[in-house]
Amino acid sequence: MFKLAKSRLSWWAVFGAVVFMILQVACDLFLPTVTSNIVDKGIAVNDIGYIWHQGFQMIFVSFLGLLAAGGNIYLAATQSMKMGRNIRNDLFTKVMNFSDEDGNKFGESSLDTRTTNDVVQIQNVMVQILRMMLMAPIMLIGAGVMAYIKSPSLTTIFLISLPLLAVLVGIIMYFAVPLFKSLQKKTDKINLIFREGLTGVRVIRSFNQDEFEQKRFDVANKDFAKTGMKVFTIVSFIMPVMTLILSLTNAAIIWYGGKLIGVQALEVGNLISFMTYSAQILISFMMLSMIFVFIPRASASAERINEVLDVDDTIKDPKQPVPFAQISKNSSLVFDHVNFRYTGAERLSLIDVNFSAKAGQTVAIIGGTGSGKSTLVNLIPRLFDPESGQILVNGVTNNAMTQHDLHSLISITQQKAVLFSGTVRENMQFGKPDATDDEIWHALKVAQAAEFITDDKGGLDYVVEQDGANFSGGQRQRLVIARTILKKASIYIFDDSFSALDFKTDAQLRMSLRDDEQIQNAVSVIVAQRISTVADADIILVMNEGKVVGQGTHEELVANNQIYRDILNSQIKKEDVVDA
Repeated sequence: MFKLAKSRLSWWAVFGAVVFMILQVACDLFLPTVTSNIVDKGIAVNDIGYIWHQGFQMIFVSFLGLLAAGGNIYLAATQSMKMGRNIRNDLFTKVMNFSDEDGNKFGESSLDTRTTNDVVQIQNVMVQILRMMLMAPIMLIGAGVMAYIKSPSLTTIFLISLPLLAVLVGIIMYFAVPLFKSLQKKTDKINLIFREGLTGVRVIRSFNQDEFEQKRFDVANKDFAKTGMKVFTIVSFIMPVMTLILSLTNAAIIWYGGKLIGVQALEVGNLISFMTYSAQILISFMMLSMIFVFIPRASASAERINEVLDVDDTIKDPKQPVPFAQISKNSSLVFDHVNFRYTGAERLSLIDVNFSAKAGQTVAIIGGTGSGKSTLVNLIPRLFDPESGQILVNGVTNNAMTQHDLHSLISITQQKAVLFSGTVRENMQFGKPDATDDEIWHALKVAQAAEFITDDKGGLDYVVEQDGANFSGGQRQRLVIARTILKKASIYIFDDSFSALDFKTDAQLRMSLRDDEQIQNAVSVIVAQRISTVADADIILVMNEGKVVGQGTHEELVANNQIYRDILNSQIKKEDVVDA
């Protein structure tokens, strides 16, 4: 946990919190002595002037202690919140730079928990550290010294009470700490089921699995609640144990102190102040105990956060990247004997892929499900790195330039049409932050999306709900295609992004792309399932089990490639009309 805190706290603020805390403890330790003086030197001899003097002194010290406590609380609270903010920023930045392989190690629900619940655990404990953990040892030592000064013989009582308290708290912690760690993992489980239920609610309803999902969530929820109740029940024993030992200690102090007063070995005021110091000692010990109960939970959270932050990125920038100015502006894409295998897989997912394309050409990729189409296009922007072979973008291997430079040359539409909550304009400007309204409208028209972004609905200020829920699947696809072509790039990738379009819209969109000047100066890569979408491409790659089993134009493949003919025949039978 201190590894996280080391670079994310202002150490001047921490120093200030320590100073304020020492001042507060000094005031708290001074007050019992003032009380003792009032009793022994004021009340006992009926010296009213002395009582008033000591009373004003007590008020001043109390007010000073109050100000010090306020300063400490302010610094502790602000620093813990800033630390949490910095950790969340670092986690978000780290996750945004993950490759697909890195992200899959954790899963979305676990990353959500680590960024929220785990960070909150660390924030809460950091406040307690800057408050209670600083106060407790200082108060414990200071009160012990002051108690010894008041009555050395009475301090022998602590030789029994403190070890007894330590043993009991140790036993409680022994059982509680493992449960706190398991509680965080069970939080992941609940988040996972809840997220799956939200994202898959339509599937759940369509298959009448509502009851099954409710039972699945109920089992995880009850398991979490059972563990939580168990651990907090165990922890709750600390307070009655503390109260019992504090009461027994006070009883022993009064009994033994009464005897000392009887033989005039102790004054009444000193007994009163000793009891106050005794309470401070035991309360300090209790605060330390509570801290050491909650620190393991925060440590478990810190460990989970460090697991994310310490991930050694599988996709790294080269130590000496090719300067962006030296990269050719002439668009080209080359796959040179590329092989690829997913981590842990026995067989290759792509086998000896070879092709090349230049500016103005369209490369279409077609094949059955699982043939490696999306895997191939994901290698271009380095979402993964090949096992062997080279991928050249504009004449430079894609792993010889920085990821930022590479991504500036590529514009991609993924299989899933992702829109962000906001407006149409804000979503479009993801592709080009400085895009003008005219440029956005042009992209929307090319993508056949302008027809439903009408003025009566707000035009470019049309509100987009979360995940684009207020658009149909085809409308979402056209919007993300518009966002893709708005960006000026050397390579445009459309990964099965025409699947929700009807044949007429598909044909119109492809014709608009073909006629667009910006697209004509780039390489276009289209992944599709329908022959009608790829028939007019300059190069068509036919994929089967990770291999390119056919390469050529539509006419060449119809004449020479059986797999391509099979796909064509199956779609003709389904009245799929090829519109080349």
